[in-house]
Amino acid sequence: MSQSPHDPSPEPSAAAQPVAEALSAAPTPRILAAAAIAGLEGLAVAAWGVTMFFTDSDNAVLAGLTVLVLAAVPLAAAYGLTKLRRWSRGPALVMQLLALPVAWTMLHSSGAVVGGGAFLGVLALAGLALLVHPTTTDALGARRTTT
Repeated sequence: MSQSPHDPSPEPSAAAQPVAEALSAAPTPRILAAAAIAGLEGLAVAAWGVTMFFTDSDNAVLAGLTVLVLAAVPLAAAYGLTKLRRWSRGPALVMQLLALPVAWTMLHSSGAVVGGGAFLGVLALAGLALLVHPTTTDALGARRTTT
């Protein structure tokens, strides 16, 4: 395709082609599942932040707002994963790694908290597995190391 003198649009370069393909690609089921897990965790953290407003604590409002701000991290990661943004994998991985000790602590509690800890642990492990899977890494454009 040659460019006419009256056509100001440049020809697409070979380097821009993979970027255009990546932008038009749909997220894989693994990425959608990882995004769903991150979104679910973000909503749970947000719900926890809202409930903190109603505690009988002197700093309930500040604590609730802090937790609500922290809930934005997994929610933003979930959004980024659905849009195949490479930056979203890092915050999603960090959220899964932070969820593991929380789940472990909940598992060593009593009552209904144990069930919640088991559920959170399964979610975190599933999220980690989905986020480090080679097809997810490739779809997000992250580089893999080979040995």
